[in-house]
Amino acid sequence: MKVFMKLLMVGSIAFSGMTSFTTNVSVAASVSSFNDVKAGFWAESTIKAAVEKGYVDGYPGGLFKPNQEVTRAEFVKMSVTALGLSVEKGTGKWYEDYVKVAEENKLYLTSDFNNQESEWNKAMTRAEMAKVAVRATGKLETEEDKWMYLATKKGLITGLGAGQLGLNEKTTRAQSVTIIERILKVNNGETLAVDKYAVSSAELVWHGTNIFTVMPEFFVDSRKTENVEELWKEEKMTITSKDGLWKGQLIELIAIDLEDPKDPNLKQIPAISKLKWENEAHSMQKGIAVSKFMDSYILYYKTKVLYNKAPDKYFDKPYVPFDFTGLNSPNEDLFYAGKQLNMVARVFENKALDLSMFIVPKKGWRQGTDLRIKLRIPSFSSYNFLSQEILKVSGPQINGLF
Repeated sequence: MKVFMKLLMVGSIAFSGMTSFTTNVSVAASVSSFNDVKAGFWAESTIKAAVEKGYVDGYPGGLFKPNQEVTRAEFVKMSVTALGLSVEKGTGKWYEDYVKVAEENKLYLTSDFNNQESEWNKAMTRAEMAKVAVRATGKLETEEDKWMYLATKKGLITGLGAGQLGLNEKTTRAQSVTIIERILKVNNGETLAVDKYAVSSAELVWHGTNIFTVMPEFFVDSRKTENVEELWKEEKMTITSKDGLWKGQLIELIAIDLEDPKDPNLKQIPAISKLKWENEAHSMQKGIAVSKFMDSYILYYKTKVLYNKAPDKYFDKPYVPFDFTGLNSPNEDLFYAGKQLNMVARVFENKALDLSMFIVPKKGWRQGTDLRIKLRIPSFSSYNFLSQEILKVSGPQINGLF
């Protein structure tokens, strides 16, 4: 039933202790009359739409207070009302009828937080807002750290600039109505603009890599054409030797687009002007300037050796060996001559192996096998060798030049 109900929640709920509260009187107003919503304000259009639909009002004195924080109860009431969900008025606390409807429609689960007055009076965080927003579009999820990824990928939430998610930052009234308007658009079949930097950051939060956001043309699979990012095996990011004496972990695998000067992860690596890729034997300490091959990606893998109880068996290095295989060179002579970057190469700054990075050209390579990402045990002998696969995809092509 698509009937919009007026939301009488203008202003925050002021609690006195833990048992009583008062509310301000709501004031219906046109957005043009709000003294604190000037022309050109970033949320002007969404505030106008929300007021016209009647699920939010203004304050006395011609104010909307766009930057005021919103409580969990207020956000749920706005969402339930905007979605046109039927609410039967009871005699309990002002928010209880809306919470009941939200729970019935799986916008809220008791596992989110306790259904108590003190919890509902807390400010809504952006992470919590993402969870409600995704649920409101009909998507349920069990992985707690995946909600923001789903919300940003669908365009329900954008970042705060440079890929910042602000997961624990509080939600404002302006942000609330903006997100609710996006929910309504998605439910109406519209496709929203997406903040790719926010999606990249959210993917990292979810499962420790952003390769599916930054390098989508590589990580495709003919056997799983939808949600291919679910093939990433997060549980395989930790590797232990067969004898249990060495253990390491891949903390993050970060993809960086060298052709995008605004890629926020560029700040995590040395200046591109200082980087070289290896095209000769390690002992020669030579390389080719990365800056000459900017139509490429950097794969920066952050690892940590958790312990090495047998340095006589395992290299005593601060990093975990990493492999990205499946791409071959169609002309190795040109590669070793430094004229073409046509396969995956290691990246260094001052000497070989001083950085945990690979460079991956966007074009010019041949695919020989499935694309695989693996961790390896740094053993001195083949007897103790062990590799562990985190990802396997069919890739974009097997034969032919990409």
